[in-house]
Amino acid sequence: MQQEILHLARDFAAGEIAPYAAQWDRDACFPVAVAHRMGQLGFLGMLIPEEYDGLGLDTTSYLLALEAIANADASTAVLMSVHNSLPTQMLLNFGSDEQKERYLKPMARGELIGAFALSEPEAGSDASSLRCQAVRDGDDWLLTGTKSWVTSGSFADVIMVMARTDSSDARRGSKGISAFIVTPDLTGFHVGKKEDKMGLRASPTVMLNFDGLRVPGANLLGAEGQGFIYAMKSLDNGRLGIAAQALGIAQAALDASLDYAAERKQFGQPIREFQAIQFKLADMGSRITSARALLHMTAAAKDRGESTTMHGSMCKLLASETAMYVTTEAIQIFGGYGYVKDYPVEKLFRDAKITEIYEGTSEVQRIVIARELYARRH
Repeated sequence: MQQEILHLARDFAAGEIAPYAAQWDRDACFPVAVAHRMGQLGFLGMLIPEEYDGLGLDTTSYLLALEAIANADASTAVLMSVHNSLPTQMLLNFGSDEQKERYLKPMARGELIGAFALSEPEAGSDASSLRCQAVRDGDDWLLTGTKSWVTSGSFADVIMVMARTDSSDARRGSKGISAFIVTPDLTGFHVGKKEDKMGLRASPTVMLNFDGLRVPGANLLGAEGQGFIYAMKSLDNGRLGIAAQALGIAQAALDASLDYAAERKQFGQPIREFQAIQFKLADMGSRITSARALLHMTAAAKDRGESTTMHGSMCKLLASETAMYVTTEAIQIFGGYGYVKDYPVEKLFRDAKITEIYEGTSEVQRIVIARELYARRH
């Protein structure tokens, strides 16, 4: 089964993504039709049970497919990762039956695209300091504030928004944050600035502005005051997806380097014959293989129902830093050609950097890992 899924993902990536990825990057534009095509093939409902119109697959199968998509284009992969691991998982784990019927099922089929809105201009790594405020107005909630760094936010159909439901004179920290299901048709919803990014340029990253956004009471997810906890639990899953994305980028850079080293000649022979290049390729391949082994081990543990907080952070840390290492070495192997847009490694290098930042910076991952190590020791 896993081989069949991987074959399908590779075929889709080769036929419908790879030929266009460079142009999408240049245009800083992603065709939403590609996302819906991914949904038709099942790639946007891989982790959702069949009873909610998903495929109900194991985590490893999902990560294999995601890495294959990222190998062709990281911008496409991040849409797939966010959709599968954040809004859909929050709905699956904490949503009501009515919410699952109305939102989760069409999201599993790829008819609705999901997004996740936690960060704010002044609340990044310290996400619990967010200020977006929700106040009751009859049966509804009115949301006021700004969300930043929202992947797919300009065209998403269902956005999971974290907002404060405590009062300004009685703040409760992370326990004062609730989760809301927001759709762009609601009164007071506005798409703000689109970020002009270094990498992942085809993936729109936007600010969302809420000016008294009226959210029906039925769109509160789970219990009031539990939104931050829901978000953190979902980010544990999301970090595995970003690790797979990083590995897809790294593998693409290694593959390109292997091909180039065989073709490029200096001093009368292919540069792959030089020990300096061989050592680079060996280190690149070893780091990718090590990170992938840890990721698949963690995926198996997750499917057994084990806690993966520590190993999930390890996966994200190791894979993202591997992506940066491998793409940097790839540019060095390509030499001057690696620095220009005519060759693929320039884009891969730009795409790799964000994997060390979003869904928890490398510094945050190290904090999480250290805390888990302390807890296990004592």
